[in-house]
Amino acid sequence: MAAKKRTIKFGKIYISASFNNTLITITDEEGGVINWGSAGASGFKGTRKSTPYAATTAVEKVINEAKEKFDLKEVEIYVKGPGPGRDAALRAIKAAKMKISLIADITPIPHNGPRQKKKRRV
Repeated sequence: MAAKKRTIKFGKIYISASFNNTLITITDEEGGVINWGSAGASGFKGTRKSTPYAATTAVEKVINEAKEKFDLKEVEIYVKGPGPGRDAALRAIKAAKMKISLIADITPIPHNGPRQKKKRRV
């Protein structure tokens, strides 16, 4: 007997784009993880993990699994980090025919920064 398919129409996608990798996490409205993946988990190694193409491939893989398992239709997107996979990941989500209700940048910004160098004494 097959298990009943859980349907989640609305979800949140968190994209963490660092200089070395791109991580994608899809959650339901409460924040419970539905599916996740990364450029490294999609089969890319070394410097190829940090390319826009690797981010696109990872996003496509994760979204297709979420659509298949949970019938996901509408998403909010939260992007974090300065990496090269940011824009490519957004384009991949758009190409996957997902309804996007929000795109937010949640990159942390330091208010004061690291400790400054000591004053030069002359």
